Amino acid sequence: VLHSVLDSTGVMNCEKTDGFKYPLYSAVFSVVFVVGLIMNIVAMYIFTCTLKIRNETTTYMMNLVVSDLLFVLTLPLRVFYFLRQDWPFGGLLCKLSVSLFYTNMYGSMLFLTCISVDRFLAIVYPFRSRELRTKRNAKLMCVAVWVLVLSGSVPTGFLLDSTTPQSTNNTATFCFENFSSKQWKSHLSKVVIFIETVGFLLPLILNVVCSAMVLQTLRRPHTVSRGGKLNRAKILRMIIVHLVIFCFCFIPYNVNLVFYSLVRTKTLPGCAAESVVRTIYPIALCIAVSNCCFDPVVYYFTSETIQNSIRRKSQVQNTCDMNYSQGLQSETSSTIKYLGVEKMSLLPHTWTVII
Repeated sequence: VLHSVLDSTGVMNCEKTDGFKYPLYSAVFSVVFVVGLIMNIVAMYIFTCTLKIRNETTTYMMNLVVSDLLFVLTLPLRVFYFLRQDWPFGGLLCKLSVSLFYTNMYGSMLFLTCISVDRFLAIVYPFRSRELRTKRNAKLMCVAVWVLVLSGSVPTGFLLDSTTPQSTNNTATFCFENFSSKQWKSHLSKVVIFIETVGFLLPLILNVVCSAMVLQTLRRPHTVSRGGKLNRAKILRMIIVHLVIFCFCFIPYNVNLVFYSLVRTKTLPGCAAESVVRTIYPIALCIAVSNCCFDPVVYYFTSETIQNSIRRKSQVQNTCDMNYSQGLQSETSSTIKYLGVEKMSLLPHTWTVII
């Protein structure tokens, strides 16, 4: 609950009581660091070492892995900050960690959108999109995504004074939180408008529209000629997994961010509204951060190439284990036979001695 109080200048502010966010952030970010690091390292290994066939989709996925890994590696600094509620690493690392956070979030949304559009073109326009769906064009699209997200995240992280003292009587330092209403009105509100429009609304619309058109195409009896219900089930599973992860991870945070911006700029007045927004914000942020753990799930269900690669790897391992067992069994049998022959060769001599 927030209570209105007057500051030293006579301006009414709402008293903040959202201290629960620090232990919540510490716990969730720690889990995301461990799980996200392991899963994305495994994904990177599959992409670079075991995946023999690379296509447009895997190009987008590899860039998504890079984005996730860069973000995951900054999480220990954030966990340390949330535990101590003090940022001792200096302004540069604070700016870098914040920039990578927004780069990962909106980069993930855009790369997932590229995957969705690529699937839409492959299924709805399989022949007309052949010249468009090339690895070269996929690489160019990835470059465009990186330029776009960096043009929004780097200014946000580096142009603002991201480290501020908590109070005149406290030497602890904030890292990219508790900006003043003046900073929100002058800069941050404009950033929110840009990232919400380009980084969230457009990708959301594209994902929903592309998925709907793919589903509509699949209803036609002549669409999937080979595989029948099996292929339809696979594609339907891809779409469901893709949309659920996209909506679950990104909609709560981005919708709440709009209201958070309205509250901080005093466009949406009242302590009751600010209380609700401040309570939802940490939970929505934790859900958004977890996207780097869910992205590898998208890799598996979206790409049949990756599934086949994992199956081949498993089959090779099973074959090796089987060959090893057979070889060990054969070697054991040969040893037993050899010992039997040696024993038989020694028996006559022993009988001679006894006789």
